[in-house]
Amino acid sequence: MEDEEGPEYGKPDFVLLDQLTMEEFMKNLQLRFEKGRIYTYIGEVLVSVNPYQELPLYGPEAIAKYQGRELYERPPHLYAVANAAYKAMKRRSRDTCIVISGESGAGKTEASKHIMQYIAAVTNPSQRAEVERVKDVLLKSTCVLEAFGNARTNRNHNSSRFGKYMDINFDFKGDPVGGHIHSYLLEKSRVLKQHVGERNFHAFYQLLRGSEDQELQELHLERNPAVYNFTRQGAGLNMGVHNALGSDEKSHQGVMEAMKIIGFSPEEVESIHRILAAILHLGNIEFVETEENGPQKGGLEVADEALVGYVAKLTATPSDLVLRTLLARTVASGGREVIEKSHTVAEASYARDACAKAMYQRLFEWVVNKINSIMEPRDRDPRRDGKDTVIGVLDIYGFEVFPVNSFEQFCINYCNEKLQQLFIQLILKQEQEEYEREGITWQSIEYFNNATIVELVEQPRRGILAVLDEACSTAGPITDRIFLQTLDTHHRHHPHYSSRQLCPTDKTMEFVPPKVPGSIDTGQNFMFRPISYVFSMDPTLRAMWPDGQQDITEVTKRPLTAGTLFKNSMIALVENLASKEPFYVRCIKPNEDKVPGRLDEAHCRHQVEYLGLLENVRVRRAGFASRQPYPRFLLRYKMTCEYTWPNHLLGSDREAVSALLEQHGLQGDVAFGHSKLFIRSPRTLVTLEQSRAHLIPIIVLLLQKAWRGTLARWRCRRLRAIYTIMGWFRRHKVRAHLIELQRRFQAARQPPLYGRDLVWPTPPAVLQPFQDTCHILFSRWRARQLVKNIPPSDMTQIKAKVAAMGALQGLRQDWGCQRAWARDYLSSDTDNPTASHLFAEQLKALREKDGFGTVLFSSHVRKVNRFRKRRDRALLLTDRHLYKLEPGRQYRVMRAVPLDAVTGLSVTSGRDQLVVLHAQGHDDLVVCLHRSQPPLDNRIGELVGMLVSHCQGEGRTLEIRVSDCIPLSQRGARRLISVEPRPEQTEPDFQCSRSTFTLLWPSH
Repeated sequence: MEDEEGPEYGKPDFVLLDQLTMEEFMKNLQLRFEKGRIYTYIGEVLVSVNPYQELPLYGPEAIAKYQGRELYERPPHLYAVANAAYKAMKRRSRDTCIVISGESGAGKTEASKHIMQYIAAVTNPSQRAEVERVKDVLLKSTCVLEAFGNARTNRNHNSSRFGKYMDINFDFKGDPVGGHIHSYLLEKSRVLKQHVGERNFHAFYQLLRGSEDQELQELHLERNPAVYNFTRQGAGLNMGVHNALGSDEKSHQGVMEAMKIIGFSPEEVESIHRILAAILHLGNIEFVETEENGPQKGGLEVADEALVGYVAKLTATPSDLVLRTLLARTVASGGREVIEKSHTVAEASYARDACAKAMYQRLFEWVVNKINSIMEPRDRDPRRDGKDTVIGVLDIYGFEVFPVNSFEQFCINYCNEKLQQLFIQLILKQEQEEYEREGITWQSIEYFNNATIVELVEQPRRGILAVLDEACSTAGPITDRIFLQTLDTHHRHHPHYSSRQLCPTDKTMEFVPPKVPGSIDTGQNFMFRPISYVFSMDPTLRAMWPDGQQDITEVTKRPLTAGTLFKNSMIALVENLASKEPFYVRCIKPNEDKVPGRLDEAHCRHQVEYLGLLENVRVRRAGFASRQPYPRFLLRYKMTCEYTWPNHLLGSDREAVSALLEQHGLQGDVAFGHSKLFIRSPRTLVTLEQSRAHLIPIIVLLLQKAWRGTLARWRCRRLRAIYTIMGWFRRHKVRAHLIELQRRFQAARQPPLYGRDLVWPTPPAVLQPFQDTCHILFSRWRARQLVKNIPPSDMTQIKAKVAAMGALQGLRQDWGCQRAWARDYLSSDTDNPTASHLFAEQLKALREKDGFGTVLFSSHVRKVNRFRKRRDRALLLTDRHLYKLEPGRQYRVMRAVPLDAVTGLSVTSGRDQLVVLHAQGHDDLVVCLHRSQPPLDNRIGELVGMLVSHCQGEGRTLEIRVSDCIPLSQRGARRLISVEPRPEQTEPDFQCSRSTFTLLWPSH
């Protein structure tokens, strides 16, 4: 924690203050607040100052930072307290509670939200659906309860006007499985009237400003809150900038979404809106007296009966019954006789207001009960699932003193006194029990025990609440003044009691009872009975008023007063909290104007005094400011002593701690308990922390060095093992592959296939180059085996076919590889029966003249020239020249092109015999092989193969192009030649146009 909480931020724990005075306390509080440190410890108690602005202290990263940590390991934070309560519950199976207290506007509600968010974030890692449902209800219930139970006040824009205590049930895994909400003393008088600058409950404004126009029309409402008496005071105000939703419209959407997630049905939401609308209309009903008429002395009527109709419609009640109930009351006599008595204007107005307050209170209680019914643990059997543990979160109203204090405010302050009494008792009790358990002498601390204040309020027969109950039950007129006189009579000599009547000029009274008109009325908790029977006709209202289903003559017992009910609920709450392990969050309001970054010292000093924070520090420092178990102390400070670092060899941890303290010379400032070390002065902790902070960087470097060396050695050993395994594995794969190759190729020497159909096994990646080489060698070996049996006279033909296959395979459909290639077809009696002897004579003459050695190819052709003339000619290809001969003139040479000048040859992809020979410095020669036997014999492959084979032998490359549209050049003119199959064509011939030639090929 010292890394994030340096001296510039003050002391993170008030126990560590050098001098414990109010001035030092406030100075440390002010310094931390200015540095953005709004949280400070008092031991395990967290002091929180409301910053009135968003701070980057929350979210998933902060939650992960505090999850599973001890309080002292991280800077003070709400998450640390929530984590401590959760760990105590989960590890020790102890019920715990977090008590959040402070005056209105100190940030209690926001603190409870952050605690709930932390618990939701750290639970249910397995994402169980039922647990997620419970978490959603727990989180969303806060939004709904704020809408119905919070209001804007002069001190807080989102002030809780009720007390809330939430129990969260956890299973043995530490996951939430249910919960229950207890509400205390809703400030129902706020429904009727509010102070200047304040508003009614948020729900009314959200309904008016957030609902759709059609819904408002169905509820007979107008969007302007100023139209209604109950909301006119706060019509020009909003929820405030500090509210997360920011506006009534957005808040309404958020509440509707939250109610849907929780499980409110659309019918129930509609009923809630109808009840809120009915309350608003009820507040606008005015009564007027009618003039005397005949023997009657006068009567009472409603100024606007349309409002009565709206209330009747919204509550599903006959209009005449609502009207009669508002104008008169029904009383049951002792003889079970029912008497109806008319109201005066004052009585009717009282009945109307009492009805409005009761309707809203019952609506709020119904909403709470609905949420509880949804949150109740489902299918939980203690014998099967074990006992559930509980974390309670108490968000109670803040202590406030106004110039004019209502009865509800009196109850709120009484509640705070009760909780302060519990706080003092538990703190002192815990301290005393721990000292006794550890064998340490307890030193008593002087503090103000407010038990005398609590007794003044709740003492039987003489307490303020008892006197109020007696006044409420007395027949006849009892006013607030008579009630105050009775209190003065009973308590005028009490050291902590005073009143304006006893001391009119005293401005420093320690206790002043409520002094506004209406304390008796508010305390009576009374409403004319027939109204509850009227509303019993509506299903939702009937669920809110179960007593309305009884006959009026059966209910004669006076209900308990509001004060008695609240006192009983407070006693039950305190007993509940006392049975749990408590954790405290004490909230402080920095200023009255809700201004961020400003701390009013006088205002905060007052809160520190009545919260008893200074006494809390004194109790914590009573004799010993800090205490730690021996193992934890050694774990943190053992590096500061040579006898305990890295691990001690002494008899026990206590002896090791003693040796450590003796080395630092601090043994006189501590006491040794059975399992803990108690440190008297904060200076001892500071000395140890400074020594530890000095050694930590050195130790970190040492650990880093050792750890890096260890990691390097581990990596080296792993690499050696990896390489060894890789080597052996590669040997195994190579050996296995070679064995498989040997097995598959055992029969490769058998003719005539010589292993042609054998399948090569897939090699390992490392053997892929080796197998590629083997494949080449095998192909050559197999070719050699096949070739060595071929006669030498056929080798020229074989080489030509191989060359033709390389040039035309996959590009031309058929190239005549299946037949024998004669090459010199003009010398053949079969192809040239009438003129073969003439060609032989011409061939002999050319051999003598040009000295060629071999005839590569000869055939009759049909040619076309640049003048588009078509003639029959002969083609002779030798190893020296390319000749074009004229058959009609004893094969006279018409054109001779050196074979070295031939650069390429173009053919088509079909079965036609079109050939275009390209020669450097000469026109392209366009011919079609024909007059073959058999007719239209495919000899293109033979011509290509012989020419390519000869060029390969000379070491030069011949370009072979296969295209169905062949470009050619003749004396610089560019033309295209293509083939057109024709069934009626008997002999191939050319068809010429200006820029194209077309070979007409017989397709039969």
